[in-house]
Amino acid sequence: MNKLLENNTLRLRAPEPEDMDLLYAWENDTTIWQNGASIVPFSRYTIKQYLIDYKHDIYADKQLRLMVTLKETEECIGTVDLYDFDPFHRRAGVGILIDNKHRRKGYAEQALMLLENYVFRFLNLRQLYAIIPEKNSNSIQLFTKTGYRQTGLLEDWLASDGSFSHALIMQKLKL
Repeated sequence: MNKLLENNTLRLRAPEPEDMDLLYAWENDTTIWQNGASIVPFSRYTIKQYLIDYKHDIYADKQLRLMVTLKETEECIGTVDLYDFDPFHRRAGVGILIDNKHRRKGYAEQALMLLENYVFRFLNLRQLYAIIPEKNSNSIQLFTKTGYRQTGLLEDWLASDGSFSHALIMQKLKL
């Protein structure tokens, strides 16, 4: 097993067809759409096609999704995503989702650290960044705790309920 993608508690792995119901639930949870790029529901068919067509090749797809699982039980508790992968500039955006029932247990921090270990050591990226709604204090706290720093503010970046809100750009550079 790839030790870059696991610790004593968690393992990051590629999505499997068995993850379809979880991905369907998470992608269609409208309460978290404001934190990401989703604005429409996904059908089971769309998610099934994603799982079939996804090459698991970050260089071809320019993105990578990994499932966050508990090693002891193999229960899937979330996802971590790399997006806007740019091999020339050696950077990528990062997003994370931990299922509601598993939040506040340190899993998000561990999953981010595993992802960073992989991208900085194996993919040889120079930096990761996250765009976080200014009102999402939990995500800001998580990324700050794991060594990201705010490097920018995107004014009126996110639309919600007829108004706009700011988003923070947070970056972590490979040391």
